[in-house]
Order: sequence, then C-alpha cells, then structure tokens
Amino acid sequence: MAYLDVSPMITALRTSPDTFEFTRGGQLHHIPSQHRFQFDSTGHVRLDAQCSCATLRVRDEQQTPLFEAFNEWRAGYWRPLEINRQFAEHFDPPTGLRKFLLALTARLHRALLTRSRREHEHDKVAVPAE
Repeated sequence: MAYLDVSPMITALRTSPDTFEFTRGGQLHHIPSQHRFQFDSTGHVRLDAQCSCATLRVRDEQQTPLFEAFNEWRAGYWRPLEINRQFAEHFDPPTGLRKFLLALTARLHRALLTRSRREHEHDKVAVPAE
C-alpha cells in the first residue's frame, strides 16, 4: 500500500509556523494548501483535503513525529500567539454596548464622588455656631 509522506509538513511546522492555524473545531489548518488535519488523543491523524492527498494514509512510523511536531508548534507558536492576541484585546478601545456601559459607569462614579463631596461640604455648614 502507498502512504503519504508527511516529512515536508513536519519541516513546515518547524520552519514556517505562520502558514498554519488552529481552527475552532480543533483542526490544524495549512492555509496555503487548505489541508486540514485532525489529531486524536493517541496522535493518529486524519487528513481532509480537496485533492488526492487525502486518498493516502499517513505511514504509521510518521504519525508520532508528526504529532510531536504539531504539539511543539501548538506550544511554541500558536499558544503564545493566542495569549498575545488576548492581551492586546485588553487594551482595545471599547465598542458598542460596552462603551456605553463604561461611559455610564464613569458618569455614575463621578456623580457619586461629587455627591460625597457635597454631603461633606454640607456637614461643614451644618455645624452649630458657638
């Protein structure tokens, strides 16, 4: 039986990590070729492609090195990229409802601070004269 040689993919995961992405469905997506790879918990891979690449199985001896390269890519490239994106979102200007609620909260905060100051000033005036 003929097998698919995934050594070029293993190399690409290490040398061109930006050509891959991790989809919400948990698949590894190679952007240029549109190939998608689904790994199970044991490290076996299933290839989904629109070309004849999907007709061949990955050789058993290459499953483990491919899974290891994928895990290295995910830990060393994808996860830091995700964390940096999330961090950047913390500093994005707010939009829509969030922006409105923040403005409302800030206005309420100012009003409460002003009210507190007024009550304090009122206490000064209300002191009986001797």
